[in-house]
Amino acid sequence: MSESEMIDLFVIGGGINGAGIARDAAGRGLSVILCEKGDLAEGTSSRSGKLVHGGLRYLEYYEFRLVREALIEREVLLNSASHIIWPMRFVLPHSPEDRPAWLVRLGLFLYDHLGGRKRLPGTRTLDLRRDPEGAPIMDKYAKGFEYSDCWVDDARLVLLNALDAREKGATVLTRTACTSARRENGAWTVQMRDERTGEVRSVRAKVVVNAGGPWVNDIVGRVAGSNSRRNVRLVKGSHIIVPKFWEGQQAYLVQNHDKRVIFINPYEGDKALIGTTDIPYEGRPEEVKADESEIEYLIAAVNRYFKEKLRRSDVLESFSGVRPLFDDGKGNPSAVTRDYVFDLDETGGAPLLNVFGGKITTFRKLSEHAIQRIAKFFPGMGGDWTRSATLPGGEIENADYVLFTEKLRRDYPWMPRALIHHYGRLYGARTARLVAGAASLAGLGRHFGAELYEAEVRYLVANEWAQTSEDVLRRRTKQGLHLSAEQKTAFEAWFNNELAQAA
Repeated sequence: MSESEMIDLFVIGGGINGAGIARDAAGRGLSVILCEKGDLAEGTSSRSGKLVHGGLRYLEYYEFRLVREALIEREVLLNSASHIIWPMRFVLPHSPEDRPAWLVRLGLFLYDHLGGRKRLPGTRTLDLRRDPEGAPIMDKYAKGFEYSDCWVDDARLVLLNALDAREKGATVLTRTACTSARRENGAWTVQMRDERTGEVRSVRAKVVVNAGGPWVNDIVGRVAGSNSRRNVRLVKGSHIIVPKFWEGQQAYLVQNHDKRVIFINPYEGDKALIGTTDIPYEGRPEEVKADESEIEYLIAAVNRYFKEKLRRSDVLESFSGVRPLFDDGKGNPSAVTRDYVFDLDETGGAPLLNVFGGKITTFRKLSEHAIQRIAKFFPGMGGDWTRSATLPGGEIENADYVLFTEKLRRDYPWMPRALIHHYGRLYGARTARLVAGAASLAGLGRHFGAELYEAEVRYLVANEWAQTSEDVLRRRTKQGLHLSAEQKTAFEAWFNNELAQAA
């Protein structure tokens, strides 16, 4: 695209909101560029609790509209990408010291009925001393509840939106910083810098969307030279990963003494993901990490309920993300709204749409609302379309992942069950593109350990913007959690020698 050519929409930010907006716009026929200074989902969008959920605790703050929208979106997303989003049952042990049982029961009743639940089973009451889900829970907790929500591979959700945007005509630029956006003659002149080569280029755009997440206010002022009456409030959420310490695929949700709820979820087969904290954050979003006090807080919350006690040495890894919450003036970080707000600045006939807040579950609706806000500038564009559309790889008959994996086993009888599950969960109906002409494990090339083979790595570099070994191990496959230190070192050396130039 030449510097003099005018595009319709320039999107800053390659997290879930930016990728979702770019996808929605490209699907309506708009010309779109998405610009991300790092890797896709490198910030907040890969450091979440990895849930598509209504937000049970938001009911306590009377966020009924947000919870209803999220519950509706939960099933929309489940239908669109059942390979990376799947149902999960959550066991909530009741502690009489915290919320009363009637309040929990009322909240779960609303949760079951606010969003027109169709596919997911409803709530049931548990006798934790008799039901198997109560086996790992301390005997003093006799009553519990079980309800439904969904799991999501958050980083891949971003990737799939970016892939769909590109397949619908958008240009997706990773590791490309937007250094300047200035209004000139009723449009935007946007400058970008390739962070790897230093090359600078510019483009003209009718509308700019600022989906910078934690950096949204910085982009408003420093990059766009504009102002906004709105702000984000940065809240840090930290998680720990430990070996899984209970039987079964159910997750747990426990109430802590400070009224916060902590999720204890099965993760990557043999591990557990535990989080999250809610702490005001004032540092640089790029430098966020879990503090020791947060790690101890999460361990203590688990040990309050479970028979098997976690120790600091059980923590395999920790990570932290900065949530860019819309600043609604609430003092308690847990009470700050998870809803989203738009600020549309039409100065000089060159609109700037700033996106504040949002959460993974409602990204599709946020994206649709964002495009509706700027629809008047593009009278010829198409209408809403994403509600019934699948994401790449989600073209699975009846969104039935179990039947799909049975088909994969028939198609690839030589492939081990664990590898079929790995490819099925990440690539869904596009697994055939990755496997290509392979007729045996040898056909997948070098084996780096766990479920990571050369064919997958080359596919990620060629098709999914993977440019570093971390892009592969941490965000696109999670195989970094399964490789030994020696295997990771060997993979990094191979990647840098064999694929760095191609990436």
